[in-house]
Amino acid sequence: MDDAPWTMTEAEALALVGRVRAGRRLAPVQWPGGARAAVALSFDCDHETFELGGGGRAVGRLAWGEFGRRVGVPRILDVLARRGVSATFFMPGLCARIDPDETRRIVGAGHEVGLHGWIHENNSRLDHDTERELVLRAHDILTPLIGAPPVGFRSANWDLSPHTIAIVAELGLRYDSSLMADEAPYELLLDGAPTGVVEIPVEWLRDDAVYLMFNRNPPTRPLMSPDDVFAIFRRELDAAFDEGGLFQLVMHPFVIGYRSRIWMLEALIDHARSRGDIWFATHAEVADWVWQHK
Repeated sequence: MDDAPWTMTEAEALALVGRVRAGRRLAPVQWPGGARAAVALSFDCDHETFELGGGGRAVGRLAWGEFGRRVGVPRILDVLARRGVSATFFMPGLCARIDPDETRRIVGAGHEVGLHGWIHENNSRLDHDTERELVLRAHDILTPLIGAPPVGFRSANWDLSPHTIAIVAELGLRYDSSLMADEAPYELLLDGAPTGVVEIPVEWLRDDAVYLMFNRNPPTRPLMSPDDVFAIFRRELDAAFDEGGLFQLVMHPFVIGYRSRIWMLEALIDHARSRGDIWFATHAEVADWVWQHK
């Protein structure tokens, strides 16, 4: 954080703004099979690293993360299996190291697993070499568990450094899902040059934790009931369907995975299908489709 941003020169400001920008919009005329719209569900399996990556060591908070692993993920997988839907799970490398069988189960159920850093670290606080080393460490942990190198990346808390997208491009990843310059996918530019990396954009209003998270530090409390949150997600989905676009959603097993909340996932899938022909896809599948039909 710059304590005196007004001292920044115009050249410095333009260089900062221009480091990572949205390039061409990747909004296909139609989706696979002639579907009207696409739905890309994602789950950030932060688990114990939600506490560790923020510098905490509280045993109770680690247990909360463990709930996401023991209860949240199985419930999510059950809903997706019963509804025949594929999704993307973003996994910190350390979480995969703690319980490698979880990653194998997710992949075995037909879902994608993407990179989510090593310990849910804040990339904006890291120098280039440290950030790169942590991504590579996570990459090396996930690859044998997945059975192939991961193709997508999501930065923890969507905190990126000026180096993050350069590292993503260097590793040959097909997409990132950490930025929010559009509602449709787009190609990322780095210092004005096309990277070939597709952005599957996120947004805070399409994130369950924004409404339902409990934290002592910083002090946050659940703001809305599951019914109210579902209404927001449903409106976003309906608008995406009406536009023929993409509805992308971020959820967390230790947030959505409770008995009073998991119904939201099932109801959202059912509502999407009630609207008509819709394509449920992993983030990798969406990235590949929009890139091939640009």
